[in-house]
Amino acid sequence: MTQFGQYPEPVHVIAHVSDTHFLGGNRPLYGKIQSHENLLRAIELLEKSGTRPEAIVFTGDLADLGEPDAYRRLRAIVEPAAERMGSQVVWVMGNHDERFRFATELLDEETTEAAATEHPQDRVYDVNGLRIISFDSTVPGYHHGAMTDGQLAWLADILATRAPHGTLLALHHPPIPTPIDLMALIELQGQDRLADIIRGTDVRGILGGHLHYTTHSMFAGIPVSVAAATCYTMDLTVPQNGLSGVDGAQAFNFVHVYGDRIVHSVVPLAQFAEVTGFSGVFMDRIGEMTPERRLEVFSNKTAVLTDEERAALTADN
Repeated sequence: MTQFGQYPEPVHVIAHVSDTHFLGGNRPLYGKIQSHENLLRAIELLEKSGTRPEAIVFTGDLADLGEPDAYRRLRAIVEPAAERMGSQVVWVMGNHDERFRFATELLDEETTEAAATEHPQDRVYDVNGLRIISFDSTVPGYHHGAMTDGQLAWLADILATRAPHGTLLALHHPPIPTPIDLMALIELQGQDRLADIIRGTDVRGILGGHLHYTTHSMFAGIPVSVAAATCYTMDLTVPQNGLSGVDGAQAFNFVHVYGDRIVHSVVPLAQFAEVTGFSGVFMDRIGEMTPERRLEVFSNKTAVLTDEERAALTADN
């Protein structure tokens, strides 16, 4: 592939999806939100893009009530698509999920409800040298987030060995402020303890959900990216002491990992009419030019094309 700019191709490409909130029996969420259809749309866009993410990371609240059928329906959509794209699937626990059903229905583990509930669902994935840690920030029976001493010790032990391409930490409750007061009541507690563990390690980015809107921040010197939900999102324009979930602005993120940086890009689920664009044929023709001529043709506002260039660039475009 022709390199058009200063940066080479990313080393890794990840899809970041959050807060699907499936209900059993394909029931609509709040009687209105078609969570099932929204995720199908996200998968459709992902496949249509031609991008083949090495992993699809789901940062929690996979099922709204922890129902077994909800997890099965989720797997029935995600796993065949992931197989077609050659992607690993990384599941992360959310406060609406139940640890026992998460372990048995999504990960096919043989465990008891007592054992699964007692032990956080923390796991490590190797994605071609990029380490992704699925970190369970949930508290059974509650909506706020927290971490046990054992979890933090486990995380410190994992991070003591650096991964070839660094680490992404994926957890449901993002360690950042929120302008929604009611959401702040159910934020991640003990964030300073997590900061002490990950500061100075090879953690290059933190992926989160929970907030139901796209946002970015820094934590312990590490970029944080929160993906908006695919079910419904929060309206940030309501008065600060209010909360309003709306059927709009659903999205997922592309995560492009480069050697020295990570880029997060939002992909809305809504359909829009195209008003301008260029075809793949056009881009191929541009790619055949020298870098100098390419810059002159595409960047110069008063560029004059040769007859051959004009014919080539307008063919099939």
